[in-house]
Amino acid sequence: MSPRSSAGFVLVSATALTAALATPALATPALATPALATPALAAAPTAAHTPAQLTQAIASHESHALHGLAQPGKVNATVSSTNWSGYAATGSTGAYTSVTSSWTQPSVSCSSATTYSSFWVGLDGYSNSALEQTGTEADCIGGRATYGAWWEVLPASESAYSGVTVKGGDKFTATVTYSGSRFTMTLTDSTEGWTKTTTHAGSSGFKNASAEVIAEAPEVGGSVAGLANFGTVNFTGAKANGSNLDTYSPNEIVMTKSSSSAVRAQPGSISGGSFADVWKAS
Repeated sequence: MSPRSSAGFVLVSATALTAALATPALATPALATPALATPALAAAPTAAHTPAQLTQAIASHESHALHGLAQPGKVNATVSSTNWSGYAATGSTGAYTSVTSSWTQPSVSCSSATTYSSFWVGLDGYSNSALEQTGTEADCIGGRATYGAWWEVLPASESAYSGVTVKGGDKFTATVTYSGSRFTMTLTDSTEGWTKTTTHAGSSGFKNASAEVIAEAPEVGGSVAGLANFGTVNFTGAKANGSNLDTYSPNEIVMTKSSSSAVRAQPGSISGGSFADVWKAS
């Protein structure tokens, strides 16, 4: 990342997002044969996981006030973001103290273009600039698939976990918890047999007002990067405060291009803490 970070929301018209979702999506190419993995994130240029950059929404931010009125298991709102795709549960300050999910690391399909993708869980970042998160990376650098694992507490840059191997097909579980003014980020690769844990003070201005499970196009050099073709990533066991994420009526986040509102990635419906996130375009 330059640092890699996850970015904040800017709303758009319901018409634009509705039209984008109605447009036939690009066919999702089959997953590529897993390429040789590198144990650390690629050196050049680094990317950043910033708070979600919402470009627009079918329901405005004011709809968050209706969160308590939404029916359990339903989606509270569908919003568009230039860098996030997935689900975010929202609430008042202090509403969330833990978030967790599992996924199988996608094997990216690479062309000559340099593109990036990341998969993570986090607290904050949906409606404020603080964000505490941990997850994995699947990038295409010089036509080669490159994988890694990291944690980040904004505004500091991403830190790669050292001494680990990450490959396409590895099974991960990520957890972020808050206790005693400290955030603990834990990432486990059950395929390779390693677990990494780090504990840090929260970002300045943290609120613990949202919990997210996200596929992201990180920032590189201050701009949202091209999204690596990750095919489909299946998130399972997505929970906040120990309950399935869908019980909180989470906001569904669709990743779109800022210039055209064309869909880049889109989550399927969430049920029992599980959903699939599908790549559509870089």
